[in-house]
Amino acid sequence: MLFPTIDFAIFFLVAFVASWLLNPYPTPWKLAIIALSYLFYSWWDWHFVFLLLASTVIAHLGARGASRRAESPRAAKTWLILSLIGLLGLLGYFKYYGFFAVNVDNVLHGLGVGRLIPLVEPTLPVAISFFTFMAISYVVDVYGGRLPVARPVDLATYLCFFPHLIAGPIVRGEELLPQIRRRKNAAEVDFSRAIWMIMAGLFKKVVISSYVSSAIVQPVFTAPNAHSGLEVIFGAWGYAVQIYCDFSGYTDIAIGLALLLGVRFPINFDAPYTARNLQDFWRRWHITLSRWLRDYLYIPLGGNRGSDAFVVRNIMLTMVLGGLWHGANWTFIIWGALHGGGQSVGHLRRRSRVARGLPAVAEGPWRVARQRFWTFQFVCLGWVFFNAASFSNAWAILSRLVTGWGVTPTLVTPLLVLVIAGVLAAQFVPPDVLGRVQRVFSEQRALVQAGALGVVLLGITTLGPSGVAPFIYYRF
Repeated sequence: MLFPTIDFAIFFLVAFVASWLLNPYPTPWKLAIIALSYLFYSWWDWHFVFLLLASTVIAHLGARGASRRAESPRAAKTWLILSLIGLLGLLGYFKYYGFFAVNVDNVLHGLGVGRLIPLVEPTLPVAISFFTFMAISYVVDVYGGRLPVARPVDLATYLCFFPHLIAGPIVRGEELLPQIRRRKNAAEVDFSRAIWMIMAGLFKKVVISSYVSSAIVQPVFTAPNAHSGLEVIFGAWGYAVQIYCDFSGYTDIAIGLALLLGVRFPINFDAPYTARNLQDFWRRWHITLSRWLRDYLYIPLGGNRGSDAFVVRNIMLTMVLGGLWHGANWTFIIWGALHGGGQSVGHLRRRSRVARGLPAVAEGPWRVARQRFWTFQFVCLGWVFFNAASFSNAWAILSRLVTGWGVTPTLVTPLLVLVIAGVLAAQFVPPDVLGRVQRVFSEQRALVQAGALGVVLLGITTLGPSGVAPFIYYRF
């Protein structure tokens, strides 16, 4: 099922009606959401419903055991470790076993040793990374005393709630579980904001992301040697626009759908291409993942405490593992290492400036502009590895920046330049301006809002392609 489609529209209408009919009855509401969410997930492959159920059972049992930390610290820690092994074991097998087996086999083959590990490539379950990370954060938070143990029905609803199930955001237990427990009040639901978010998300995904992908990204990344250096540059810039519109578009839709069901999600993007350095970028890009990596990996490793070498080690481990989280491929590891290396250099520069009595980050209009420009170029360099099918494919793309200037650029059209520039420029629109526009929309009568929705949907249908590719983050 491609989200959103006519099938999904019907599915969501059923979920919406069932949700508000059962709203006065909390337990039936949760059971209905669980049933609908499992039905939604089974659209891809019904076998993986049992994987989601297994993760829920492991998280529940692990949290129950880990919650007894005051009574029996050793037993609680054992439960925590066992649950983490179980959750990470499922993730590791389905997502990384094939990658590990192939690389070990290559090493053994080079040493003249026969195959020792069966070469099996398990089918990757959709969204396993997202619900696994949510389950891990829940168990760890219960162990740390930040969350009480949730009822099984509440935990199941938290992990499978369908708006965030497939591609996030990675919602914390402290953010979602209290909303699951309480009854929803229809008067508190911001229907106009929900509609606004859904319309914006659809437009970004169906129109902008799809157009940029077909116009420049797919041709350049598929056959880089057939394109000029200028087309490669626009291909990298185009992918930055494509993945932003694709993923933030999904997040907007998920936030809007959750709002219609009486649930609020945290924001996941905050104008990431206005970032002045990589640390700033990761405060703005996929915010819920950045928070997760910071709180459950970087800080437990030691964070900013200790020597510069120690901090650099923590940054590199966090970012490389963050890259590996995105996929079992060396290109993702390189992408993570690039961001880790860039953040490490930024950390050392900031410490050096502070030690010399200077501000941690240089100020001034021209300096800020340069910081933003070079940060964006570095991020685009990373996106080349992120999107490339292999390291050789990424190297071929980057090589064309040197060798590809004798080819006439046919793909760089005025429309493409306008779309890329427009998306990047929109990042600099002050949030209060968009807030005022949204408030004006919310103040209109329902008939006017419905008319606006119809016009936008007509525009999306007219401008969008006949077939829309799945969301990029489905595969993670």
